Amino acid sequence: MRVTQQRKVILEELRKLSTHPTADELYELVRRKMPHISLATVYRNLGLMSKSGTVLKLSAGGGQARYDGDTSRHEHVRCVVCGRIADVAGPPSGGFGEIELPEPPPGYVIEDYRLEFLGRCPHCRE
Repeated sequence: MRVTQQRKVILEELRKLSTHPTADELYELVRRKMPHISLATVYRNLGLMSKSGTVLKLSAGGGQARYDGDTSRHEHVRCVVCGRIADVAGPPSGGFGEIELPEPPPGYVIEDYRLEFLGRCPHCRE
């Protein structure tokens, strides 16, 4: 993937954050540095970067996707009220021990897994 100025700024802004922003939220931040960038450009570049593994795309059924600039193995907690996502601190390996993989349905091969915790963020608990 070619490194364009737009991709560079999008990635820099994303990696500054620990809030796992939506494309719309990231667009507002990127616009401060690149006023003429379009929302479509941010979406397109996030799509390309997530396909290439440069960023993580965190999707939840029905909600807006959120993005993470930290591609190392780590777990997340998602607020069931507002959809915010935060990293969960774990051992240095990023794991929580060995997980026994289930027997996949016929024809499937399990290649990876993601573990997500659900809860309420401090803001929604108030």
